[in-house]
Amino acid sequence: MNALFSRLSAAAERRSTAGLYRSDLVLDGLDLASNDYLGLSAHPLVRAAAIEEIERSSTSASASRLVTGTTHVHHRLEAALAERLRHPACVTFSSGYLANIAAVTALAGPDTLIISDAHNHASLIDACRLAKAPTSIVAHNDLDAVEAALAGRQQSEALVVVESVYSVFGDTADLPCLLDLCVRYDALLLVDEAHGIGVTGAETAVGMGAAAAVSEFRDRLVVTATLSKALASQGGAVLGAGLVRDAVVNTARTFIFDTGLSPAMAAAARAALDLVTAERVASMKAARAQLAAVLDVPLPAGAVLSVPMPSPESGVRARELLCEEGILVGCFRPPSVPDGITRLRLTARAGLSPGELAYTCERIRAITEICAAESAA
Repeated sequence: MNALFSRLSAAAERRSTAGLYRSDLVLDGLDLASNDYLGLSAHPLVRAAAIEEIERSSTSASASRLVTGTTHVHHRLEAALAERLRHPACVTFSSGYLANIAAVTALAGPDTLIISDAHNHASLIDACRLAKAPTSIVAHNDLDAVEAALAGRQQSEALVVVESVYSVFGDTADLPCLLDLCVRYDALLLVDEAHGIGVTGAETAVGMGAAAAVSEFRDRLVVTATLSKALASQGGAVLGAGLVRDAVVNTARTFIFDTGLSPAMAAAARAALDLVTAERVASMKAARAQLAAVLDVPLPAGAVLSVPMPSPESGVRARELLCEEGILVGCFRPPSVPDGITRLRLTARAGLSPGELAYTCERIRAITEICAAESAA
């Protein structure tokens, strides 16, 4: 066997032995695994918007945004996102992953210190690597560590990178305190709202994310967002000052060299944005509270709940047994968890009936107990 293939084969065997093998299966059942937090992916208005745009234009942007890939629906979506999330400007991408890479690489220069939270998503980790700027990884949600990095830096510029809601533990970043530090030490704050949009927000901006609730020092704030979770579509966005948009459009390789976001997906996201209502957010939160109470796990700030399991094998086994009963849940395993603990991943979703919630809670609790006992035996 070719030497490269031999290495891949050995790595696959090690993953299988450790219970870390992954596969892309087609699953069907009651969905407590996806990121469709507000249940909008099948909403008739969202579907109709996508279909109408396909019939009006095409299925694809067909080119980079800087060639012929920009359409009116892109600009309409960007204007709506900027208004609802309270930023002067916005630019969209074909995925949230690419938006994060664009934001960090466009903002960080050779004399910028990037200060990145230890629990940041893989897309932000990759973005820091690709930026090729000095990077300090600070302990999770440790304001003192952030301040120490800012105060002790040798670089003239600094970019603090966090998530508003961290998906594994469901905890939040202290955005007002982080912004205060950025003002004191002349830095910018980049906030990934992937798990905040549709879930958190102020009373005047329900579901628009934690950053939309911040009232002071917004000139120090840059936000990235995904369109593929609560907004029921596909794609991502970078929001901030007009100068930020200009830098991204002119320097970010993931914007310049990537085919633009599908117009149909842009139209779907625009329709979904209008359907993010207080009622839908409240429905998601009610499901979240019931799941957390019955499963005896902490109530998260986001829509994702984590149920610790004793081993990767027990987590996979529980997920498989639940799938056999028509209940779909996820399974966090190393290296996707920051502390190495395998967890079942459950997503609270708007629109679940009390009966569906009661049944799924009972079955999840029973099966996790069985799998934990089997693991201990």
